[in-house]
Amino acid sequence: MQSSTTFPGQSSLVQRRQANKAVVATVIGNGLEWFDFTVYSFFSVIIAKVFFPSASELTSYLLALATFGVGFFMRPVGGILLGIYSDRRGRKAALSLTILLMAAGTLIIAVTPGYAQWGLFAPALIVFARLLQGFSAGGEMGSATAFLTEHAPVGQKAYYSSWIQASIGVAVALGAGFGALFSALLTPEQLESWGWRLPFLFGSLIGPIGFYIRSRIDETPAYATVERAQSPLREVLRIYPRQTAISFSMIVLWTVCTYAVLFYLPSYSTRVLGLPSGLGFSAGVLGGLVLLVATPLVGRLADRHGKRRWLLGSALAIFCVAWPLFWMLNRWPGLASLLVFQLVLGLLISGYLGGLLAAFGELLPTRVLSTGLSVAYNFAVTLFGGFATFTVTWLIAATGSHLAPAFYIMFAAAISAGGAALFRDASSGHQSEASA
Repeated sequence: MQSSTTFPGQSSLVQRRQANKAVVATVIGNGLEWFDFTVYSFFSVIIAKVFFPSASELTSYLLALATFGVGFFMRPVGGILLGIYSDRRGRKAALSLTILLMAAGTLIIAVTPGYAQWGLFAPALIVFARLLQGFSAGGEMGSATAFLTEHAPVGQKAYYSSWIQASIGVAVALGAGFGALFSALLTPEQLESWGWRLPFLFGSLIGPIGFYIRSRIDETPAYATVERAQSPLREVLRIYPRQTAISFSMIVLWTVCTYAVLFYLPSYSTRVLGLPSGLGFSAGVLGGLVLLVATPLVGRLADRHGKRRWLLGSALAIFCVAWPLFWMLNRWPGLASLLVFQLVLGLLISGYLGGLLAAFGELLPTRVLSTGLSVAYNFAVTLFGGFATFTVTWLIAATGSHLAPAFYIMFAAAISAGGAALFRDASSGHQSEASA
């Protein structure tokens, strides 16, 4: 069980200032990671034309999605290596490194000429950039979660860690905002020629700012006083395999909803529903804002009333509404349906995410928290999230059913509901079943 964080000799005001600085530093870096994934997903149709030209539009699009997914093969590698680095050298050192790697990959995508100019070397560079980003992202989530939960005041771990999830909302809203703005201001030819690169350039500029902020924050008090694990990965696999497996199962719904709902909807609305791209982007802004506002509120409630009820209840609710919402989109395609879809699923996803990261802090101790979470998170993302858009696109083509994404989401919800059922809140007086 992770020990409570205390701040001996420090006033509550200083404690809160440190925690708030940690939130800002974490949100900027984590937001950059998700912003890049967001804009790649949103502009994947254009990226397919620029770097993967083909006689078949579907083949070109699937190649772009496969390139998006290939970065996820590096996530477990980055998660393990950077997670070990974080548990041995500190959260601050790991987070400073991950943001530089992510910014470098984003810049490569922004400036690489298309296939027409550089031939096969162009898509090869895009693949390299995605691998670099995948390695970086692999270490970001575990280190960021450990950093915020260890900085958080006692009794507020869900609230503070929920800002990591809220940063996803910021990224989705920004990415969708860029998409809606450029779709309105630029012609399709301008957007395909150079407009799609602007969000990536913007993302690459965030990196140095985030690095500066992260380099000036303090290490977490919990990490500074805990005994270092000599072999964090071995300890996770030998002593905490059950806790890691439960963490893995609870992450499945998170990653599938992120990639198959928040990121995929603009492409789905354009390719499947035949709507103008601006409508999907506009609805995406709402989805991001819902996540930004609702997730910290749920984090507050989870700290007071327990995390398990939010995790289990939200997972079951998502299972129940996924098919009706996709049916509604196909029955009445348009902006109103897209907004209802994003609002309902956004609220339910926020309900699930609000207490999720703090739950991992109760499953795994400080000495191996970053490594254990990195292993669980990155294998779940690689297997279920990274290729979610590829999988649902292929399923739609193979089955002819536009409702195929709903069944993939329901499958993920069932897995995560099982994991949530095994979790017990330490804050409610019950020790996690996983820790027994």
